Amino acid sequence: MKKKISFENIKDVQRGHQGLNLDEVEKQRRRFGLNEIVEVAGNPWLDLALETLKDPMIWFLVGIGSVFFMVGEAREGLTLFIAILPLLFMDAILHRRTQASTRTLKSQLASEVRVIRQGQEQFVKSHELVPGDLVRISSGEHLPADGFFEETEGLQVDEAILTGEAFPIVKSPLVVDASFKDKDDILVETRHLGHAGTRVLTGKALLRILYTGRRTSYGEIVDSVARLPHERTPLQKSITKLVQVLVYSAGVFCLLLAAVRMYQGYGWLDALLSAATLAVAAIPEEFPVVFTFFLGVGVYRLAAKHALVRRAVSVENIGRVTHICTDKTGTITLGQLKLVHMDAALSGDEDGLLRVATSASDPVGTDPVDQAIYEKARDKAIKSLQRLQVFPFTEDRKRETAFVMDSQGRGVCCLKGAPEMVLSMSTLSVDEKKHWLTKTSQWAQEGHKVLACAEKFLSEEDLMQRKEPQDHFTFCGLLAFEDPPRKEVMAALSYCQKNGIRVLMITGDHRETAVAIGKEIGLGRGAPIVVSAEEDSEKLEESWLETHPEFLKNIDIVARCNPLQKLKIVTALRRSGELVAVTGDGVNDVPALKAADIGIAMGERGSRSAKEVASIILMDDNFSTIVNAIREGRQLFFSLKKSFEYLLLIHIPLVLTAALIPLWGYPLLYLPVHIVWLELVIHPTALFAFQQKASDGKKDRLQVHKRSKNLFFFSRFEGVWLGVVGIGFTVALVLNYFSSFGENNDATHARAKALALLIGWSAMLVVSLTGLRGLASRMICIATVLSAVLMIQVPWVARWMHVSSLHGEDWGAVVMILIVFFMILQVPRYRTKPKS
Repeated sequence: MKKKISFENIKDVQRGHQGLNLDEVEKQRRRFGLNEIVEVAGNPWLDLALETLKDPMIWFLVGIGSVFFMVGEAREGLTLFIAILPLLFMDAILHRRTQASTRTLKSQLASEVRVIRQGQEQFVKSHELVPGDLVRISSGEHLPADGFFEETEGLQVDEAILTGEAFPIVKSPLVVDASFKDKDDILVETRHLGHAGTRVLTGKALLRILYTGRRTSYGEIVDSVARLPHERTPLQKSITKLVQVLVYSAGVFCLLLAAVRMYQGYGWLDALLSAATLAVAAIPEEFPVVFTFFLGVGVYRLAAKHALVRRAVSVENIGRVTHICTDKTGTITLGQLKLVHMDAALSGDEDGLLRVATSASDPVGTDPVDQAIYEKARDKAIKSLQRLQVFPFTEDRKRETAFVMDSQGRGVCCLKGAPEMVLSMSTLSVDEKKHWLTKTSQWAQEGHKVLACAEKFLSEEDLMQRKEPQDHFTFCGLLAFEDPPRKEVMAALSYCQKNGIRVLMITGDHRETAVAIGKEIGLGRGAPIVVSAEEDSEKLEESWLETHPEFLKNIDIVARCNPLQKLKIVTALRRSGELVAVTGDGVNDVPALKAADIGIAMGERGSRSAKEVASIILMDDNFSTIVNAIREGRQLFFSLKKSFEYLLLIHIPLVLTAALIPLWGYPLLYLPVHIVWLELVIHPTALFAFQQKASDGKKDRLQVHKRSKNLFFFSRFEGVWLGVVGIGFTVALVLNYFSSFGENNDATHARAKALALLIGWSAMLVVSLTGLRGLASRMICIATVLSAVLMIQVPWVARWMHVSSLHGEDWGAVVMILIVFFMILQVPRYRTKPKS
């Protein structure tokens, strides 16, 4: 098969074995940019400016301040312009925190490659590669860009991510003659080409880079996926819907209020101030700001727990997960295999069995099975034989084969793989195969990973043809490996069981091996229900799963599962209403990771492609980290709910009184400077007072099941109760204003008492909703009370704020009203309390 390539990108640089010089690297980088599949472009200060311009409060202050200057009220205008500064400061803090999280994530995801420049081999970040670079690659590495091979040595590449080809592709060097230099495009065999994102299975090579970044084949695929819109989370949809409703409603009421004030004879300035004040009070800009901030906090906290978040909205989803589909090896277990048992077919010939196993294993690979075999071989002083040809292990083949030369100069084909596969290729009788399968089952039931080995002597013709034999192998025996579960997994599973989260272990291991591990860690409460994807493959077909939607919800383990079946499982669970988190580490896990609500890639052993599509990356590959992330996500969800309760309960009386009191013909209750003061109280309170870290408790305070359709994640009763309490406090606030105003028609005194009550209500909500459990909530509560005292009782501040100082009986009345409503907030049905 041939493919067209172009030398246009490298025709102006040297192509020798010395690599590029620094001038050429800089020239190419200016021309082609960084080797980034998904760019994170933009100027952080420009981003900050654009975000700031979206804040309606800034426009309100600028607009109204300008009006005051135009009508000669310089002091009022100056006050509003000065008030912009703390708002800009808060915007800068939020933006800086988000940018810091992004930079940290990007630095931890960066990979290094070996490149030859100016005749010297050096390590550089993969995103620094340019067309023309000469890169050295070896077994286990991923190709960082597209190009052609100038040198190869036993090179085989897994290109499943691009072509779907299940078998490894043998690569060979491309001989570039002088005629190529005059051609922009040529057709070459694909065996000479390497593609970004593909993985080297065996061998090593020199790769000349032709295309980088989005110009690579892999980049085109990722770019096409990136263009697909991400499904918005239910909370995002709810916030958008609420903001739209309130904005439209505010617009109508603002026009109505302005018309009424003009009709009442208050003049155009009063009408403008009334409408603008109501607009700013009613526009719920805090909701998206608080949501974004909480997501940023979630990203930071999850990173501290070794879970890097690539998409911030995953913080919301991780707290709502109802089903976890997890790998076994390295996630549930330590991923550190030990060869603990050997059963040779020839009694006492364990060294011979180990020699065959060693020959069929990669001496420098990262596969834990190969490492365990070589560790045992070193302990027994068994030397490995030179490997002439290798046929690597793949999911479909379930075996690894190698041609070697023994000490007598004979060619031998050594085979290692799944027992049923190796036995099917051996010369054993049916009864003998049953005998060894029984032993396999016994070891598997004890939680061991079992492999079989076999060998076959080769003729010179076999060696010349280099074709893998398919039968007539001499069976050598069984190897049993132990990969113990992580100690913390049992506690993590217990948490999941107590909080309604189902855990489904999906593994390619034998049924008995998976069941043994499942029992040891307490999966399925010690009696896991298992399905073999080989024996019951029809139950994992889409048609069967559609007609039996509850099937997957009642099993604990799927053994012998392949990537396509894993994808079908994830799709079926989501279709049945579950919110699914899926773990994966290889290229073959990419479809399932992409299909999941939360794709979780392994940071230590995960492939580049798996990390690219995942929402979260586990830096320690530990199952308990997933559960810790869910616990933290649920706590953030709980804290966010409390913050939104606060915003609703503080905004209902603020908006209603800002509209009703002027409509009834009274002087304005809130002037622009009062709105600024209140926003400086409300913003920090909503952002910081409800930030609580996840406790180590066994059960969450907030239970989130399925794909909730409740508006704003409040139940119908909670929504009604919030409305009743908010309107009730509005009535108290209005009556309090009327009583104070009616004494001497003193608007400044009535305004002071209303502001004291509203600011005190903010502090009381913090006390009620947080229980003052955190230092931030206590500090904010104290600062809120002090701000009310400062505004009202300090004479020069009171004059600036157009209020008058209150007497002791006034403060007493404010406190009594707050106590009454504090008691109302303690209604047990309303309070979401921890469950034991």
